[in-house]
Amino acid sequence: MNKPKINRPEESQPAHALWYDRKKYVTVTFMVQRPKDVKVDIQPDKMILCCKNDTDDVFYNELHFFDKVIIHDSRERVYDRTINLLLRKAKPDCAWPRLQRDPAKPSWISVDFDNWRDWEHEEDDGKEEYDRYMDMIQDLASKKGEIPDMGDLSDSD
Repeated sequence: MNKPKINRPEESQPAHALWYDRKKYVTVTFMVQRPKDVKVDIQPDKMILCCKNDTDDVFYNELHFFDKVIIHDSRERVYDRTINLLLRKAKPDCAWPRLQRDPAKPSWISVDFDNWRDWEHEEDDGKEEYDRYMDMIQDLASKKGEIPDMGDLSDSD
């Protein structure tokens, strides 16, 4: 079954993306407020994202990967403020020094330093951690209206 080809809209801008590398996966998070009309096409050597945000700005990102990914084991999830891609590497245990094939880095791609780490000497495959992370993000998104209880941070009782 072929997905419809995603064409670049005439007036569009790239969504800002954060990425990090793990042994078996690469994670890319596109920052879009309340994304809608989301279309994602993940191919073995590239991906295309097209969507709108809450003010109908049109976003379009096309990215040629540093290395091949396994499309049937890659997926996207749409949240309130992000579109998250989990890309299964075709060559696990092979570090990606950058997200894209071209060494010239587009201004819209940044390394997600909060999640980055040197995994080359670790044993875990990252998927369990990713699933925990995604569940946590989903949980936070569903509770965004609540104020966290910070009573345990108080110095005086």
